[in-house]
Amino acid sequence: MILVILESPYAGDVERNLAYVRECMRWALLHGMAPIASHALYTQPGVLDDNDPEERSLGIAAGLEWRRVANHTVFCARYGWSRGMRAGLASAKAECWPYVVIHGDEP
Repeated sequence: MILVILESPYAGDVERNLAYVRECMRWALLHGMAPIASHALYTQPGVLDDNDPEERSLGIAAGLEWRRVANHTVFCARYGWSRGMRAGLASAKAECWPYVVIHGDEP
């Protein structure tokens, strides 16, 4: 299995977006990937508050640390590109980090 970072929308319709990230994790697993979706983990009750700018920044920084061990990022774009996804894409491009987009196109 290859290690991948999953990025998908979180804010807005949180219930729909969490269902979608679960679908994306399943897709990745069935395609030989071992995914991490930090935005779905770190926003669980009692972990980090996505509405608190400092905690949101901490979560984003922690998620990006997974690049130390992951092979690439998978952007799941069925519901568009969130602010965090756009930042992740800009960072991937700036660092020549490999990525793919599924269920949509690049912004």
